[in-house]
Amino acid sequence: MNRKWLQIALSAVSLGLAVALVVYLPQIVHTLTGATVSWHEIGRRFGGLGWQTIALMTLLWLASLWAYTYVMTSALPGLTHPQALTLNAAGSAVSNLLPFGGAAGVALTFGMTRGWGFANRPIVVYTLVTGIWNSLFRFILPAVGIACLLIAGKATNPTVAKAGWVGAVSILALVAVVAAALYWDRAAAVLGRALDRLVRLAPRRFRPAEHAVSAAIERLRRDTAGIIHTRWAGLSLGMVAFLALQCLIMAACMVATDSYPGPAETVAVFALSRVLTTALVTPSGAGIMEGGVATLLIGAFGQPAGGATAAAVLFGFWTYTIEIPWGGLALGGWALLRRREARAAGPGTNSDTGPDTGPDAGPGTAAARRSRAL
Repeated sequence: MNRKWLQIALSAVSLGLAVALVVYLPQIVHTLTGATVSWHEIGRRFGGLGWQTIALMTLLWLASLWAYTYVMTSALPGLTHPQALTLNAAGSAVSNLLPFGGAAGVALTFGMTRGWGFANRPIVVYTLVTGIWNSLFRFILPAVGIACLLIAGKATNPTVAKAGWVGAVSILALVAVVAAALYWDRAAAVLGRALDRLVRLAPRRFRPAEHAVSAAIERLRRDTAGIIHTRWAGLSLGMVAFLALQCLIMAACMVATDSYPGPAETVAVFALSRVLTTALVTPSGAGIMEGGVATLLIGAFGQPAGGATAAAVLFGFWTYTIEIPWGGLALGGWALLRRREARAAGPGTNSDTGPDTGPDAGPGTAAARRSRAL
C-alpha cells in the first residue's frame, strides 16, 4: 500500500512538473535565449492555422501511427495491424501519464496480447525486439541530424565540422556493433568477451559474476535472433517510415508558425526532440522537449521566438497530448470488447486464463481468432 501511494505521489509530482514547464515555457525560453515571447503571441499563431493545415497534420499523425504497426507486427508474428494500432495507442497513453511509464506499458502489453491468445515467450521477445529497435534508432537520429547539418554546410568552422563528423561516425559505429552482436553468433561472442574484460576493471564489489555479461548478451541474442533474422526489413522500414512521418509533422508545425529553418535544421531539431523525450523527470519528457526545441530554433537557427515556441508546443500536442485521449478510447474499446467476449463465452469461462491463453498458446488459438477484429 505504501508503495502504491508513493507511485501515485510521484506520478502527481511528475505531471505537475510537466504542466508547470509548459505553463512557464515563455519565461524558460526567455531565460535560455533572451528572446521575449508570450502565450498571447503563441495563441495568435495557433489562431492563424487553417483547416487545411490541421487536416494535413492529422493525416500525417495517423499515417505515422499506422507505419509503426509494421514494427509491431514484425516483432510479434500473428499480431494484426488493427490490434497493433490499439496496443500502441493504449501503451502510449499509459507512458504519457506516468513517470517511468514504460514498465506500466509493458504490463499492459502482456495483458492485452495474452487476451488475444499470445503466449508469454513471444510477448517477451516482442518487448525486447521493439525496445532494441527503438533504442537503436534513437542513437541513429542524432548522428543523422549532425550529418544533415554538416552536409548542408551549417558548421561554424572546420574544427566544429571535424568534431561533428567524428561524433556522427562514432555513434553509427556503436549502433553497427550492437546490431552485429544481435545478428551474428561470432560477433556476439567477441563483444561478450570484450565486455567481460572491460568489467574486470571495475572495483570488485561492483563487478558482476564471471562471464555474466557475455552470458546475458548470448541469452538476449538467442531470444531475439529468430525475429531479427527473418523480419529485420519490416522492423527497419516501419521505424524509418514512422520517424520520417513524425519529422514531416514537425516541419508542418514550423511552416504553419513561420519558423521553418530549412530541411537540414528541421532534421536536427527533430533528432533533439526525440532525445529529450527520454528525460525521465516528466512523462515522455513533456515540457522539457518543448523547451529544448524552442531554444534550438531560436538560439541556433535564428527563428522568431513566438513562432518557434508555438511550433514546439504544437509538435508536443501531436506527439504527446493527443495520444492520451486517443489511447483512452483505444483502451476503453478493448476493455468493452473483452467484457462482451467474456459474457458470450459463458459464466464458467475466463477468456484470459483459459486454455487458449496458456503457456503454449499462440496467435492461431481460438481466443486470438475471436479477437482478430480488434
